Amino acid sequence: MTEKDTILKEIFKHKGIGNYKDFYNYMYNWLKNEDFFIIEKLYSEKIEGDAKNIELKWEAKKGITDYFRASIEIVTKFRSLKDIEIEVDGKRRKTNEFGEVEVTFKGVLEKDYSSKWEGSRLHKVLKEVYNKYVIPSRTQEMQLKVAAYVQDLKEELKAFFDLEGRR
Repeated sequence: MTEKDTILKEIFKHKGIGNYKDFYNYMYNWLKNEDFFIIEKLYSEKIEGDAKNIELKWEAKKGITDYFRASIEIVTKFRSLKDIEIEVDGKRRKTNEFGEVEVTFKGVLEKDYSSKWEGSRLHKVLKEVYNKYVIPSRTQEMQLKVAAYVQDLKEELKAFFDLEGRR
């Protein structure tokens, strides 16, 4: 059975102007460029007057080695998303105004994600010995890698909204 260790949870919030489709594509492409496999677990959209509330749940996974896999669970909530037009360099441009965007990241390190060590009792005992005595420093290195993926993605999204707000 795959062992899952939650490494960290991060939350990012933003209010203001930005483009929903650009944000979606930016986050998706960042994960793809880092070789993550993305599963969209939920897409929910509720309309309230002239605003939308959208919730996305993604699970992004990336094999780091044949034993370790990085997993990032991402929950994105858009509250009071409105379509607006702004003027940029004398031209009208369609974009969005966010009442709030909240992105929650959960970085998880999965061990033995392909369950190769689950064949028999002997395999399970060997797996415990392997985890406890052979690879603790390697496990710590992989935990740092998972944390770095989450923090890098969070920083990229902050930069995205910073640039969007300047247009």
